[in-house]
Amino acid sequence: MLSKDNITLVTGLWNINRNGRDFDTHYIEAFKRFLDTPLNLFIYIQKEYEHIVWEKRSSTNTQVRLFELDDVKRMYDPFWDKTQQIRQNAEWVDRAGWLRDSPQAALEMYNPIVQSKMFMLNDATLMSSFDTEFYYWVDAGITNTVPHGHIAHDNVLAELPNFSKPFLFLSFPYHAENEIHGFEYQAMNRIAQEEVKYVCRGGIFGGTKQAINIANATYYSILLDTLTQDLMGTEESIFTLMSYHEPDVYRRYELEENGLIVKFTQAINEGTVTITERKGTANLPVTNLEVTEAKTNLYMLTFNSSEQVLHTIESMKKTSEWLTVPRLLLLDNSTDNNAKLQNKQVATDNNFEYIDLGGNTGICGGRQAAADHFDKSDADFMFFFEDDMTCNPPELKGQFCRNGFRNYIPNLYNTVHKIMLEHKFDFLKLSFTEVYFDNDKQCSWYNVPQNIRTRDWPNYDKLPITGLDSNCPKTKFNHIYNTDDISYISGDVYYANWPMIVSKEGNKKMFIDTKWASPNEQTWMSHIYQLTKEEKIRPAILLASPIWHDRIKYYQPEERREN
Repeated sequence: MLSKDNITLVTGLWNINRNGRDFDTHYIEAFKRFLDTPLNLFIYIQKEYEHIVWEKRSSTNTQVRLFELDDVKRMYDPFWDKTQQIRQNAEWVDRAGWLRDSPQAALEMYNPIVQSKMFMLNDATLMSSFDTEFYYWVDAGITNTVPHGHIAHDNVLAELPNFSKPFLFLSFPYHAENEIHGFEYQAMNRIAQEEVKYVCRGGIFGGTKQAINIANATYYSILLDTLTQDLMGTEESIFTLMSYHEPDVYRRYELEENGLIVKFTQAINEGTVTITERKGTANLPVTNLEVTEAKTNLYMLTFNSSEQVLHTIESMKKTSEWLTVPRLLLLDNSTDNNAKLQNKQVATDNNFEYIDLGGNTGICGGRQAAADHFDKSDADFMFFFEDDMTCNPPELKGQFCRNGFRNYIPNLYNTVHKIMLEHKFDFLKLSFTEVYFDNDKQCSWYNVPQNIRTRDWPNYDKLPITGLDSNCPKTKFNHIYNTDDISYISGDVYYANWPMIVSKEGNKKMFIDTKWASPNEQTWMSHIYQLTKEEKIRPAILLASPIWHDRIKYYQPEERREN
C-alpha cells in the first residue's frame, strides 16, 4: 500500500437547502463519518461548520479553506450567467419530466458547486501544505453510499494511486434517448464523436498533481464551450466528454448501472479492481510512485584511499536521496590491504555492500564489473560513480558551468528516473560539462575506426597529429525535452565513464552482448557510437552540469590503469 503521506483527499461542504434531503442527517452525519479517514484532508467549508472538522481532525493531516457560497460564485464567475440562464430556460427544463424539480434547475448554487469541483481540486494541488503527488476529490457525503468501515478502518482510498496513473474516473452504463443529466444527448454524441454509452461519476475522481493541472484546463475549455452552445448537464457531463475525447489519458473503473461507488470500494477491499483498457498511446507523465517502484543499483569504484571515497560519500549526503534510495555497492580495486580494511569499514558505516575486485582491475575493469553485477541483479537501473565524482550540493544553486548550464538540480535522482521511464533511453548522461571535454563536441570522432570517421565526417576525417583538434566535429542532437523543469537532449551523445543512469536493456547492449578482454573508455565510446548510429541505442544528456570531479587524494601515475 502506498504511504498515506503521498495522498490528499479534497472535499467540500455547503448548505444550499436542497429539497428532500435534511442537511443535518444526510450531509453533516455523513461528513462526520468521512472525517474518520486517516488520509490527509483538504476541506472547503463554510465558517459555521468548521468546528465539526476540528472536533475530529488535527492540523497535522487536515487543511481547511473557509469558502462561503459567495466564494464559490466568484470562482464560478465566468460560467455563472450562462448557467443561470440555461437552468431557467423552458426548453431546457422541459427536456425531461424530472428536470423541473431537480436541484440543478431549482437551486442557483447547485451546478456552480458541482461544476466547480475540478477547479477546487486543482486549486488544492497548488495550495495544499501537504505537497503530495496524488489528489482526489471525494464528496463530503460519500458515506451515505460507501460503508464507513471502508473509509475509516479498511482505508481503501489509500489504494487509489494504484488505479489512477495518471487520472481516474468512475463510470456507469447509461442508456439515453433525449438527454443525460439535462445535457442534450445527440449533442453529447456529436461532441464525443461517438455514441455515449457511459457517464463518469463526480463522487470520486483525481490522480497525479500534474495530470489534474492538465485535466483542469481541458475541463474549463469543454465547460465553457458547451455552456456557450446552451448545453448543460452537471460536472458528470463534462467528465464524460473528457473521457471520450482522451480515453488514453483518463482511466476508468466501471460501476454497475445504479452508479453506486460502493462497488469500487468493495473491489479494492477484495483486490478485484479491473480498470478498462486504454485506447491509443498517449505519452503519459511518469509519477513519483513509478520511480519508487523502480529498483536501482548505485556502484562506486574506489582505489587505495578510504579518505577519497568517504569524502565523496560525505559530499553526497547533501543530496541524500543518492545514499538513501538505491542499493549501494562499493567496488574496491585497492591493492593496499590497509586501504581495503578501511574501505570495508566505510562501506559498513554507510550502508554500502562491499565487493573486493581482487586487485587493480583498472577503471574500465571496475566499470565492467559493475555492468556484470547489474546484469545479474533484479535492478532496473544503475549508476556508476568513480570515487571522485560528486553530486553538486544546494549551495551551488544559481551557479552555472562554463557552458551556461545549472550546476545544481534539485531532486535530480527522481527526475532522471522519470526521464528514463518516460523515454526508454538506454543511458542518460548526468553532466554536460566535463573536466577535459564538453558534450557539444563529438568525442567519438577521435576514437572510431577510420572508415567510420570517413563515412560520418567525409569532409573532416583527418585526426590531429597531437593533442585535441579545436575544430572537432560537433555532436548531432535530435530533440530537446523537459521534465520537472530540467531540460535534456537526445542524439549522438557519446559514451564516457562520467556518471550516467543506464537501463537494464541499455547495459546489456553496451557492456554484455559484446565484451573485450581489455576494455577501455575509447573502445566503448567507439562501439556505443556505432550502435547509436545504427539506432540500436538511444542516449540522451542533461542540459545541466550537476556532477563534478572532486579528487582530494592522489596516487602515483604509474598506478593508474584503464583495465
